[in-house]
Amino acid sequence: VSRQLKEEIRRGFARLEDPLAALLAMLESSSDWKGKGHSLGYCITTELQLWIKTHPAVPQSGTKLKKLQAHVLRMLSQCPTNLLDPLISIYQLHTADRNYLLEHVSHLYLQGNYKEATIQSIKLKLQPDQDVEKMCTPLLLQDKTNLVEDYVAEYPELQRKLLQTLDTWCDPSFNIRDITRPYQGLCSYKPEKFNRRVLSKLVFRLLERFNVDPALCPNVINQRHLRTLNYLFYKRFVEKTMTEENWADHIQSTAGENRWLQEHLVQLLLRHCDARGAARWARHCQVPPEMLPWAVAEEFQKLHIQDRVEEVTKADNYEARKKKDYYQLPIPRENIHFLQTWEEALQCWQKVMQPGQVVGVDMEWKPSFGMVGKPSVALLQLALKDEVFLLDLPQLLKQAEAEGEKEKLPRFIQMLYSDAAITKLGYGMSGDLSSLAATCSALKDTEKQMQGVVDLLAVDKQVDGLSPEHSHEERGVRQPEKGLSLLVQHVLGKPLDKTEQLSNWEKRPLREEQILYAASDAYCLLEIYERLCKDPESFGLGSDLTDSLVGKQSKKPRAKKQLNKQEAPSPSGQECQAPRTEPSHTPAPISPREFSVVCDNMLQGLGRYLRCLGVDVRLLDNEDDHRKAAEIAQQEGRVILTSGLPYQTLRSQVGEGKCFSVNCSEKAKEQALQVLKHFNVQVSLSDIFSRCQ
Repeated sequence: VSRQLKEEIRRGFARLEDPLAALLAMLESSSDWKGKGHSLGYCITTELQLWIKTHPAVPQSGTKLKKLQAHVLRMLSQCPTNLLDPLISIYQLHTADRNYLLEHVSHLYLQGNYKEATIQSIKLKLQPDQDVEKMCTPLLLQDKTNLVEDYVAEYPELQRKLLQTLDTWCDPSFNIRDITRPYQGLCSYKPEKFNRRVLSKLVFRLLERFNVDPALCPNVINQRHLRTLNYLFYKRFVEKTMTEENWADHIQSTAGENRWLQEHLVQLLLRHCDARGAARWARHCQVPPEMLPWAVAEEFQKLHIQDRVEEVTKADNYEARKKKDYYQLPIPRENIHFLQTWEEALQCWQKVMQPGQVVGVDMEWKPSFGMVGKPSVALLQLALKDEVFLLDLPQLLKQAEAEGEKEKLPRFIQMLYSDAAITKLGYGMSGDLSSLAATCSALKDTEKQMQGVVDLLAVDKQVDGLSPEHSHEERGVRQPEKGLSLLVQHVLGKPLDKTEQLSNWEKRPLREEQILYAASDAYCLLEIYERLCKDPESFGLGSDLTDSLVGKQSKKPRAKKQLNKQEAPSPSGQECQAPRTEPSHTPAPISPREFSVVCDNMLQGLGRYLRCLGVDVRLLDNEDDHRKAAEIAQQEGRVILTSGLPYQTLRSQVGEGKCFSVNCSEKAKEQALQVLKHFNVQVSLSDIFSRCQ
């Protein structure tokens, strides 16, 4: 608003005998103020609000003010939201008779104006005198959860009442239709947004936002625990990717002494074990014998301690047999140090904080299985060439706080991450640092200060030939390797054994399997980095891997759009010498209709772009193996367009010039220009959209 207009508005107020009544008359006579944004009516209203502060004699009182308040209340339901606060302030609606205000909002509610009734209740602070379930139900049915959160935001008692109501609705025996029936004709009613799954997610969000004790919502918590039990049984008995001891630890802590969960635990045991196995685990989890079916209860009586010893020994032998199939630490066990005191930690710092040092960094925390709150780091692993240090963070933090030096640990970690002379290796560092910040608030800005870091997750994305490898080992439905385990498999030959990944990392003492797993997770980063630096080209990476990755990783280097015919970009965004399969001479020009390609599944955007230009394109699906491209190319005489590691594999399976490596860091348009130029494809206006899209 211009300064001249503001001055004119204020002069107008000064000439009026009753500015408050005049404003209402002006607003009612104009439709402009009802629109969104900063209308003239809005400008005049906000200027009056400011003007009143310098003219304290203006505000009315007594009967006259009550009439003005009644008048403005009738207008509020037509008001844009940005006018509510100024009008409430000008006409002192907070001083109006509370019963009158409640009656006004109730009238809006009965007319079906639920949103307006709620917003005005919030602005007038009427919530303590209202029924939270009644006010919030129609809003939830209309998927206005943000408004529900605002409604209870400043009232802890209402937050608890709302959460208890939502938890009641999540009880499996509760009929949700009893809630929805009175609102069947509701405008914007979204029944698909009103079910136990959605409500459960809302409960967890509210518990976290308002920091309320989860025990207030037993139904939702029990359902989440039941999903955890189902997941744990799947990991142990279907995937077979969890050790028996690890699984038992989680099962026992999840079910606890909750009778409802124990009943479901017994059902799951009967589904996955025989009667004797079910009895053994029922005893381990301290399930009361009276809850067991007759056959299981009978076995329960026969059990002896020796049964468990035999089973565990059998499991241990099985674990030992499969070790040969996984990555093994190349350092002796005595070089893995579990540190719980500051005297030990300081010796570790002295070795780690050496200029030129390369350190593998990893962290572990107890899996939350979807419960409230962010996980706290329970173990920090630092791997050097000859030894690995496992730092017991909870114990070290506790000891430092007892000594009045709680900044000791964050200070060291910040020094480590900000020292450019020390190379820190990680995998998915952002997630690790987020958990570290949740553990210790002093570390929340660590990511911004990082120098000398190499996140091998970024390398993983560049080596885009990494695809899940299936094993024929008899382990039930074994899942394909993924993440760091897949990278380890491609670079070092064997995957990581991830059976301890979901361990309870807060429980002390750690088991031997946990210690070896934690050390391997950090140490393998050193071996991967060393192998990639020695021979990056064999993994489809640029020869300047070290220079491009070490240091403060900011923007990726921009690849040149104009490419020489003898050059092709590497997946790292740098240029390298073209592979020998690419011809050095310019091929004869061809039209898009004569050019047939098969695009690997990481190049679907390129495939769609080429099809728009008239090229005959086949696309691999996301689940297809890269080798399918070679089969299609051989059968249909197509050129393979791929990138990274698959290029190394596929080019040996097709004829000369029939496989081309594309730069994955480019956008589809630049990739297409690169392909067209290399194969000398001449696109005319009639080719564009000549094929079905």
